[in-house]
Amino acid sequence: MSPHAEKSAAPAAVARPAPQTRRRRGAALERALLDAALAELTEKGYSGLTIESVAARARTSRAVLYRRWATKPALVQAALAHARTKEPVEIPDTGSLRGDMIELLRRTSRSRARIGALVLLQLSAYFAETGTGPAELREIFLPTDRANAFDTVVLRAVDRGEIDPARLTPRIVAVPMDLLRQELMMTLRPVPDEAIASIIDEVFLPLVRPGVDGGYEKGRPEAALAHDEEVAPKGFEPSLPP
Repeated sequence: MSPHAEKSAAPAAVARPAPQTRRRRGAALERALLDAALAELTEKGYSGLTIESVAARARTSRAVLYRRWATKPALVQAALAHARTKEPVEIPDTGSLRGDMIELLRRTSRSRARIGALVLLQLSAYFAETGTGPAELREIFLPTDRANAFDTVVLRAVDRGEIDPARLTPRIVAVPMDLLRQELMMTLRPVPDEAIASIIDEVFLPLVRPGVDGGYEKGRPEAALAHDEEVAPKGFEPSLPP
């Protein structure tokens, strides 16, 4: 071969090693699995979701899933619990009990409406298979830090003198979220602002504000029957008609 031909020859390609796929472990792997399960559930519903389809979407094996969740219902429950952690609800600080509670319910409503629709529209086969209903999945409608959020808002209000601490019971503190969750499950949409204001103004605030009778209106002993015994005044005995 002439020197001229050697100069014009193309240089030999240098072989490069194939890129290595980073192996997922621990929490990163579990998040990927639950993200895949949630995507399958949203797109196909419970009936269309399979362990095989979740494994394929997550690019892993069925054995990896079965080591964590022995059954399909267990995987779905974990995926729903995972969904709520993806949209944490921040604790508002408006300077007043009413403002904080309304904003907390508004933020919770926005983050939980999608999950509520998913539960009721895509899980009919799940309920049939497990013999349960939406009530058994009630916790997915609550923020994971709900207790901390409500405790913070309530304690601020106690410090400001907006709440009579003697009126506080676990049932009363749970009332706003219980009513919000009911609205979400009935409409599958974010709760309107006017409904949230009604929950706070007409139900919650009268139960906790200092100097407010909490619904035990004079001359209306039957009003007390709508409340739990633990919030009734000591010694209260309604006079019912014979």
